[in-house]
Amino acid sequence: MNRRVMVVAWVMVVLLVGPLPAVAAEDEQDFLGIITGDVKSTAHQIGMDLKALVKRNNIHLAVFNSSGSVENIYAVYQRPGNHLGLVQSDVLAFVAKVKTDPRLNLIADKIKWVSPLYDQEIHILGTGKIRSFSDLHDKRVAIGHEESGTYLTSRLLFEISGVLPRQMVAIGNAQALAALKADSIDAMVTVDGFPVERFALDVSPADGLHLVPITHDGIRTFYPASRIPAGTYPWQAADVDTVSVKTVLVAYDFRNHHCNTIGKMARLMAEDLDWLRFNGHPKWKSVDLDEPVKGWEQYKCVKNYTPPPIEPETEPSHARKPNPVADAIEAVFRP
Repeated sequence: MNRRVMVVAWVMVVLLVGPLPAVAAEDEQDFLGIITGDVKSTAHQIGMDLKALVKRNNIHLAVFNSSGSVENIYAVYQRPGNHLGLVQSDVLAFVAKVKTDPRLNLIADKIKWVSPLYDQEIHILGTGKIRSFSDLHDKRVAIGHEESGTYLTSRLLFEISGVLPRQMVAIGNAQALAALKADSIDAMVTVDGFPVERFALDVSPADGLHLVPITHDGIRTFYPASRIPAGTYPWQAADVDTVSVKTVLVAYDFRNHHCNTIGKMARLMAEDLDWLRFNGHPKWKSVDLDEPVKGWEQYKCVKNYTPPPIEPETEPSHARKPNPVADAIEAVFRP
């Protein structure tokens, strides 16, 4: 068998059984992490939407679950790999206003906002005997895990209104819904942007539960009025008036390479907001990235981000440069 036949036979074998392992040349990929909420929260879905967006632009975004905003702001401050987080604006306000705690002062100094995002409506899911917010007086109410934004919001709602539940149970959403169905509690509070997956999938008309309106004047002094439209959930027949809180994307005040990557991600969000609105959670449709975040400083790496210049395309040279592979092919098939 001559050399040409041997080489051709080897090439045919490779074509039939597949190529030998090789390292593909790729652009260097940037890595970030974002901490969101529980797996059935709107926050988690927002994180997954951002992951899909930036993946198309060579950024790998790891999405981490959490108990909620209180965990998130501290994780961004001190937990490696949690570069970004979704935090309720009332949690941010609390951290900024408690000047007597030096730990909170450090957090307030190092956490910066990247962009405002969507509104989270306050959902109060209750049994038939709970018809108004005032009916929660002397009742058993689940108010979220201690590290959730729901926990802080619930405590503030009861403090503002003067409504005093008999028992405030600090448990997460999954456990609270199970307890509500078992009649172990009378209501549960969840702060999340509608539609909330857990309420859409895990609640049915047979459960006999409904959303309780929040129309208390004192509460509406601190939290803006909102409405959960009829049909948001399969078991919800009428509009429900409530209040809401803003979700803010925050970051640690990095001065290293993460600075440029977060700036790039913020630019992608702004440029591809229509893509997020079409492909992501319905909450993207109401996002206004130009809305101010009061009391906090925007991340300078977002404000000052400048995309790298686009190098002009050049016509490839037709003069053949030395290439041993091309030379070997030429040698094998030379007459």
